[in-house]
Amino acid sequence: MGNEDQALFVVNNTWMLVSTILVFIMHLGFATLEAGLAQAKNTVNILFKNVSILSIGVLTYALCGFGLMYPGEAYAGGFWGFAGWGIGTGAEGVTSAYNPAYTYWTDFLFQAMFAATAATIVSGAVAERVKLKSFLIFATLYVAGVYPVVGMWHWGKGWLSAQGFHDFAGSTLVHSVGGWAALVAVWLLGPRLGRFGADGTPKVIKPHSMPLATIGVFLLWFGWFGFNGGSVLSADPGAVSFVFVTTTLAAAAGGGVGAMISTFTHKRPDLGMALNGILAGLVGITAGADVISPGMAVVVGAGAGVLAVLATLGMERLRLDDPVGAVPVHLVGGVWGTLAVGIFAPGKSLVAQLIGIGAVGACCVLASAALLMTLKVTLGLRVSQEEEELGLDLGEHGAEAYAELTAQPVAEAP
Repeated sequence: MGNEDQALFVVNNTWMLVSTILVFIMHLGFATLEAGLAQAKNTVNILFKNVSILSIGVLTYALCGFGLMYPGEAYAGGFWGFAGWGIGTGAEGVTSAYNPAYTYWTDFLFQAMFAATAATIVSGAVAERVKLKSFLIFATLYVAGVYPVVGMWHWGKGWLSAQGFHDFAGSTLVHSVGGWAALVAVWLLGPRLGRFGADGTPKVIKPHSMPLATIGVFLLWFGWFGFNGGSVLSADPGAVSFVFVTTTLAAAAGGGVGAMISTFTHKRPDLGMALNGILAGLVGITAGADVISPGMAVVVGAGAGVLAVLATLGMERLRLDDPVGAVPVHLVGGVWGTLAVGIFAPGKSLVAQLIGIGAVGACCVLASAALLMTLKVTLGLRVSQEEEELGLDLGEHGAEAYAELTAQPVAEAP
């Protein structure tokens, strides 16, 4: 490798490591967003799940996920792939077989951050009533076996890639993978106590900290520059800059339209809809950030913002309780963004996009339903009514995030 090539290799590898750090920060964003949108009595539980998911995601991806997802050329066009257990220990550290622009270790770390994201999406949807043990078992199995398999179909040069399917950074392969599981979990769990009246009328369960939720969204937007910018898989200045622009425009359009639409649907400007509009715009552009023009990125983001608000209202009518809006943002936004590639990107096939959405959706729904129903009849999925009323912080952890606000007065001695 000449001096010029070595310099380029160092620059590419450094940018990929910076992108990995940015995606890592997204997990803090998810944690603060989910905690802020939940009730104070469940804050410790939500934070514990987010901490655990990152550990689970990295370890399971090291054990088998990386090998399942990137099996090499021998499995090109196939449904399954497996390069062996664990990650390499020797010369693999020099360059990645998948992309020689950076090291094998950088490749693993960047992809491991994505794997953990898929399970984090489910965490918010089932907040405030899921059993901790059951959720962590589900997250482990889902990240270990489902996410890398469907990822291999496209990113591992499997059969979807051969069909011409395009998903640049994961509208389908990350966000809808988590979104489909979130939808199944919400349906199986049922709504939180007090979320709907006896006649089905939705009732508001107030979030305990909108400032915390807002901080979470800004952290996620910040991290998305690594999520999408890193998916260029090099430090190519033109490509990275272009992706930054489309990502930013879509997020801005989603947030603006979400805020505007909420003034009609909620009778006043709603901060929650503006925040989820931003996230929906980000999810929507993720599939085509590299091939959709800046002008059309605004359209994609705006469409995602509208759909997120409408999907939230639709879920209420169906009595499906999603405390953080994970399904409207990640599933609906992911499906829309993947379709948008076939609609707005030159040379891309809408049929191939539909095939990818359908195949990944069917796999994720069947797999998550099987896992969750098995857990439901064995360990159980939902905490008791008493524990839900008390709060999962005390019920599951014997701890409180805000002891001074929730502590019970000490009874006086008779």
